[in-house]
Amino acid sequence: MRQSHHRSVVLGTGSELPARVVTNAALEELVDTSDEWITTRTGIKERRVLEEGKGNADMAHRAAVRALHDAGVDPKDLDAIIMGTVTADYPFPSSACVLEDMLGARKAFSFDVNAACSGFLNALAVADSMIRTGMIRHALVVGSDALSRLLNWKDRTTCILFGDGAGAAVLGSVNDGHRGVLSAKLRTDGSYVKTLYVPAGGSLKPASAETVKKNEHTITMNGKEVFKVAVRSMEEISREALDEADIDVEQVSLVIPHQANLRIITALAERLKIPMSKVMVNLDRYGNTSAASVPIALDEARREGRIRHGDIVLLNAFGAGFAWGAAVVKF
Repeated sequence: MRQSHHRSVVLGTGSELPARVVTNAALEELVDTSDEWITTRTGIKERRVLEEGKGNADMAHRAAVRALHDAGVDPKDLDAIIMGTVTADYPFPSSACVLEDMLGARKAFSFDVNAACSGFLNALAVADSMIRTGMIRHALVVGSDALSRLLNWKDRTTCILFGDGAGAAVLGSVNDGHRGVLSAKLRTDGSYVKTLYVPAGGSLKPASAETVKKNEHTITMNGKEVFKVAVRSMEEISREALDEADIDVEQVSLVIPHQANLRIITALAERLKIPMSKVMVNLDRYGNTSAASVPIALDEARREGRIRHGDIVLLNAFGAGFAWGAAVVKF
């Protein structure tokens, strides 16, 4: 393997949220729930829903254009496009291929990563390792999902949680030991596959009139089990990532966790002994956008001036698989 002293740095970020807002009050019309019930248990007030006739790559494209502009990088200079998603435009090829065509990034190879809500962190870790080995110089890393397409709007345990969106980051290679991705840790436990999944639509149970009738193309979830495992797992992997980067938790300027549930986020902050003032939260406006949640929050934090030069940021996520991960980035 080619050895390299290069490290990947975040050169730019971008995000995209669909225009259509679905409030908790709107959901009261669809299912037996209330704004107070949803807010108390999740912290979510509203979410965005992608318009009909548009696909995942449409959102990803708008986020990517903003990230490339922010980074000052031309699409033609991209070596790789890696997208975390579970809602690709087609069963195949990848949404990253669709995005590559939209951008005109003819030099890049492109592929999707399916790690559910951890998708962006997995994509980031893959791009980072490719940059470190000298295989590539510039990568576009995207987290984009349209989970509204997988919702049963009559299931009040799931339809209140999820929203659509996209976030992107441009990584570049620099010979600078003082900034960039300091560490990235990933983990899965496949024994929890059926705790959070979509039962039909794959090779095991292809689409049929019966699967559609039974709503088996929509998200099925055991929320209590997810909560229990999520907090512990995110704490452990965050500590591992900090240890590998040789960073103390007190040195972290900002934590950007996956935006799934405010109770999970506050429990994680307590366990890590990090004040909520150092934690980025935007799930009240967007709900759980799956792979998009971390990069959307990262982009918003940068635009709000919450990340400055020299700041150390901890990213972490947890999702179906179960798949989880954490990364430490110095800006």
